Amino acid sequence: MEESLKQEPSDLIKVVLFGPESTGKTTLSQQLAEHYNTYWVPEYAREYLQEKWNRVQKVCEPHDLLPIARGQMKLENMLTKKATNVLICDTDLLETKVYSEAYYVGQCDPLLEKFALENTYDLYFLTYIDIPWEADDLRDKPDERERMFAYFNDTLKRYGRNFTILKGNKEERLAEAIKHIDHLLNNL
Repeated sequence: MEESLKQEPSDLIKVVLFGPESTGKTTLSQQLAEHYNTYWVPEYAREYLQEKWNRVQKVCEPHDLLPIARGQMKLENMLTKKATNVLICDTDLLETKVYSEAYYVGQCDPLLEKFALENTYDLYFLTYIDIPWEADDLRDKPDERERMFAYFNDTLKRYGRNFTILKGNKEERLAEAIKHIDHLLNNL
């Protein structure tokens, strides 16, 4: 089971969109994948939790986190084999760890934490809270955006991740992200 959380080796540049709910991560992931003619890894938790909500009207519970993490890594590892030069990840296990701690009083499954810290990425884009919050079945913290942003920011700093904060409208964020990814590509 541990192997299902492990990142497969790759020469790709891996970029993660990271941050609170409803901050434009999925939109930007899709835009970047299109720009670089590559793949983006969707957020498996959305699919998993939406299906759960539709079936039993329940939100995420602690026992859901490892299946979500396994599903996320399965998608990432599968798309790593298809991508060219760059892989855009709509999330990673470190984000799952942040949500686990934020929702379950600082608790995180040790296995999830192990791989959240071991799996590596070249660059994180921390998406700022300057775009409007959009409600859906799964989003539930519209009044805690500042606190959650600070938590995400602190996490990236605590674990020494290479990151930049993206602010502004969709076009500004895309242009800034492309600038940073191009820099990585030019320094291979």
